[in-house]
This record gives sequence, structure tokens and C-alpha cells, in this order.
Amino acid sequence: MKLTRNIIPNIVMATAGAVLLSSCNKYLDEMPSKTTSVVVSNTGQLDLLLNGYTNFYTEGNRTAIYGTDDYEVTPTLFNARPATFGITPFIFSLWDIEYLPDDTREGFWSGEWRKIFNANLVLSQISKVTGSDQDKARLKAEAHFIRAYSYFQLANTYCLPYTEANKAEMGLPIKVSTSFEESTARATLEETYALIDADLEEALKIQTPLIQEGKQRHWRANIAAVNGFAARYYLVRNNYEKALTHANAALAEHGRLVDYRTEMSYGNSFNYTINAGTPSSQLVTVKFPYTHNNQTNLTDMLEWKEFMYFRMLNHESWWYVPSQELLDLYDQANDLRYEYHIVEGYSYDRGIINPSFDYPGYVFFFKDRIPSGPTTAEMLLIKAECQARTTDPAGAMTTINQLREKRMKPGAHVNLTAANKDEAIKKVLEERRREMPFVHRWMDVRRYNNNADPNDDVILTKTFYSYNNAAVDANSALKTYTLPKDSRRFAVPLPRTELVSSMGVIKQNTY
Repeated sequence: MKLTRNIIPNIVMATAGAVLLSSCNKYLDEMPSKTTSVVVSNTGQLDLLLNGYTNFYTEGNRTAIYGTDDYEVTPTLFNARPATFGITPFIFSLWDIEYLPDDTREGFWSGEWRKIFNANLVLSQISKVTGSDQDKARLKAEAHFIRAYSYFQLANTYCLPYTEANKAEMGLPIKVSTSFEESTARATLEETYALIDADLEEALKIQTPLIQEGKQRHWRANIAAVNGFAARYYLVRNNYEKALTHANAALAEHGRLVDYRTEMSYGNSFNYTINAGTPSSQLVTVKFPYTHNNQTNLTDMLEWKEFMYFRMLNHESWWYVPSQELLDLYDQANDLRYEYHIVEGYSYDRGIINPSFDYPGYVFFFKDRIPSGPTTAEMLLIKAECQARTTDPAGAMTTINQLREKRMKPGAHVNLTAANKDEAIKKVLEERRREMPFVHRWMDVRRYNNNADPNDDVILTKTFYSYNNAAVDANSALKTYTLPKDSRRFAVPLPRTELVSSMGVIKQNTY
């Protein structure tokens, strides 16, 4: 069965994309235009392909954005201005299976497959091109890393959690070449994770340092990035010993933290007239962190010194709506993450000004991007969780307090303490949620519900109106939507376009 063009772009497009990334590069002077075939002949061309970070860094995972208890649009907020929201947030956040497969703006599935294709392009060409053995080994390991990373992202979204009971369930198509003849049938979950395991083993051969000539080259595979991903991977697999080992290795390579006490600041501020033409009309100012300042200039993002690997969760609708439950987790008077990332009055920016409704938004880089690649902060959180879940709850508190010291106002209470293992786990998981909302919560809920600890289970529940594929019925009675811990809906429906274009070879998840 031939590959569908939806699941993988063709080789000409991928290679031409590499050509367009750096038009001044010496390799490009001799290359044909993007309308013709490009013959890859040396490692420099493959290196150029992987150096194009704009092809790799964004992750438009709307399940991660909308699908957890970090995000919630209440009926009251919705009623303030329904046009602000549309239908998309609700088919994702209320765990729909009926309408979601036909969502026409789904880009996460195809985006991650495009990255896998580029990795496979490198792997298929590496033995055929000229270049040093050292460069070939480096590029090969990096391609395995990219493939493992994207397979892991897809599996954690479109497949059930990997457990002994689930390993025979549907996984992902196994694509290890650029051939259009390679089957698109979904392998088992066990086979999918076997591929990730094998790719990770190859990726861990990377010996490239993160810091080169004084610059963090975190948009390319490096020692910290690969160990950071391995720590995340083994945490999801509930292998806390291996996760701790790789978190420590990542931190040994790169341990820099942004000190929010001295290195965070406000940037842009905007004035909005609310309730214009009424007695309650007033001018209000909404302040944003400096990291909001640039949408297209990536300088601040590339210079965020906690990055080990440059990946961003990307939200096209520009409003990460924090749930009240998430907001209540912060020490709102003293936590600088609340001060800078929870932008008060953000609803005004989204048009809810007449009549006005005051509600915050979570803002990191511009209005749409949050770091999702491995960072120093994430590694400290993984290390602390592994310590707490094994034999060292006191050590977990020491580790987590290294992070909190850089996040709390000077003079505020910083240090957390725990009397026992369960208390340590609880405090680490709360800190993890404060530090990395939206980005990892979907993955976290999946693993909490499938580990050996019943104390961290999460049953997701939201209250909202009925809806169809086009609109919310705000006249309907409110209803409770629940995602039980063992729900098959933890595997998100695949886009129907993939099922159709594969002529039925790719099967939909069953519910």
C-alpha cells in the first residue's frame, strides 16, 4: 500500500524546503530550483536540512492546550463573548470523539510526520553521501533523536498509554524510510515503543555539547537534549531509576536557570477602553512580560537559557485560558511565575471589552508559544519526582527548592518540606504543574493514571453546554463532562482525512 500524501510529504518537497532555509549557504549556489529534484550528495546538505529549526520547533498540539484541567472556559466566560471562542476549544477540551476527526485545522499529526520524514531522509541518504565518518555518525544519531521525539509526541496523543494491558492496542504506522511503498498500517503499541527505544539508544550516542563557542545550540541535538528527552521518556514509562540517571546527565551538561527575581521583567503594555459609551467606561492597562514582545523575531526565545532542546507548544488562537484550579495552585502574592506569566485582564486583549469581562491568560513567548522541549527546570522537576517516588523524599525537597529559589520573590517563603514520601510526591507534582502548565499536563495525567500509585490519579471533569460540530448551544442545560482514568479517549481520534486517503489502511481508534 502506498503512503498517503497527508501523512508524509514527498522527498522533493522536504529537500527543497532545506534549500529555502538558507539561500546564502554555499551549498545552495549549485542546487536547482525547488521545482526540480534535488540530489543529495554530501553531509553538508543533510546538515543544512537539520539546521532549519523553523521546520522542527513548533508543536501545534491542541490536545495539550485544551484537553486538561489546566484549561477551562466556564459558561460565564463563554457567555461574555461567544465569538471569541468558536467551537474548536470545546471539541478538544470536552474530549469529543464525534466531531473532532473532521476538524479541518488539525496540523499536529501532519507536522510531526513531516519531522519524521526529514529524519528518515537523513537516515536513507547518510550512507550514500560524501563526508567524514564523524559527521555521518553525528547526523545519523541526530536523525534517530528527531524520529524518536516525534514518535513519542504522537504516541502520547493518538495512542493509549503504554501499559502491559495496552501493549497489543493500536500504535502508529512504522515509517523508517522515505518510500511511498512502505505500509501505513498501524503497528501495535508495543512495536511503536520498540522503535522509540531503538531510536533513543542510537540517539544517546550523541557527543555534541550544548554550548559551542559560547553559544547554546539548543535547536540541534546535543548531550543535554538527548538525555533530557530520555529522562522524560523514562518518566512516562514509570522507570524512575533510568529517568533520574538521564535527568542528572542532562543537568551535568546544562544546569542554568533563569532567575525570575533579576532576569524577568515587564515588556509591552496595552491600553483598552472597556464598556465604552456606558457610565462604567474606563481605560485599563494590561501588562505583558518582556518575553511577549516579539512574534516573528525569535531572539528572546533562542536566548532563553534554560533550553536544552528548542521546541515550543504553539497555540494558533492566542489564549491559553488558565482554569481556576490552576490559578489557585500559585502563591499569587509571591510566585513570580504568576506575576509574569498570568497576565491579568488578558480577556480585554481577546475582545471581551463591551460589556467587559476580566479574566487572565497564560503568556510565555508572545501570545502563542510555551517552551515544550527539555529544559533545566523540567530536569529538576523530573529529578525531584524520581527522588520522591523512590527512597529520597528529603532529597526531592532539596532539588525542588533549587528551582523555587529562582521563581519566588526575594524574602518570600521558598523552601518546601515534606514529612514523608506521599507528601513529597504531592508537593513535587504541584510544583511541576505550576512550572509547566499546559505543556506536559496531558502526558502527566495519562501516566499518573497508569502507575502504581493511586494517590496521584486524576479524573478530568468540566461543566459546560451541549454543542455540535458548528456551535455551542448556550440555551441548553449545563452538563458535566468526565474523562475517567481508564477512558479510551486518552487516545485522541485521528484526522479522518488520513483514514480516507489511506483507503482504510489506517484505522481509527475505537471507543
